Amino acid sequence: MTTTSQAPARKLTAKGLATRERIVKAAAELIYEHGAQNTNNEQIRAAAGVSGSQLTRHFPTKESLVGAVLAWQADSIVARHQAPELGELDSFAALRRWADRYVASQDMVHGGCIFGSLAAEVVKSEPAHRAAVADGFERWQELFERGLGKMRERGELRPEADPAALAHLLAAAFQGGALLDQAAGESAPLRDALDGALAYIESFAVQRGPDTVLATGR
Repeated sequence: MTTTSQAPARKLTAKGLATRERIVKAAAELIYEHGAQNTNNEQIRAAAGVSGSQLTRHFPTKESLVGAVLAWQADSIVARHQAPELGELDSFAALRRWADRYVASQDMVHGGCIFGSLAAEVVKSEPAHRAAVADGFERWQELFERGLGKMRERGELRPEADPAALAHLLAAAFQGGALLDQAAGESAPLRDALDGALAYIESFAVQRGPDTVLATGR
């Protein structure tokens, strides 16, 4: 598997790296709010505080900038899922904490998933970004797959539980719920989608005694 992180093609000074990071961050925020098609160079220059020559020096085409934004957003969503309070996402309680954290976030209502929103926009219109989109989703789902695999190894999930399939389920529930949140203007769709996905995962919990199931954190 490759990483979505895209290093500059040429070695940059510390100042150049800082400028590039500022451009990518400004572009990511504008694209998240307005979409890639509705974000132009003038808006990005103003938000990043750079000149036209600085922008084109780092990103000669819009395609190169969108690619860098995809990488930045993929890194961001992976980092959010590695927050200390979530640990390795390898317990029922940790998965519930992850779900509750996003259900409570107003970002899902206003803009959806930072990576998924742009991915959905460019995956058909800009085929050159398809590999970066696929890689970003793969990196994200691997976090769930690894945690669920550990749960199965510890005997908390039954052997027939498939970590890869369950990771796909969590990702699909999250992305679909986030989109429905945007349409509805409230967080019930995401909450319901994640509750359903987690309930299904919890159905694979190994029984501990005749009437006791492992605690789910709820």
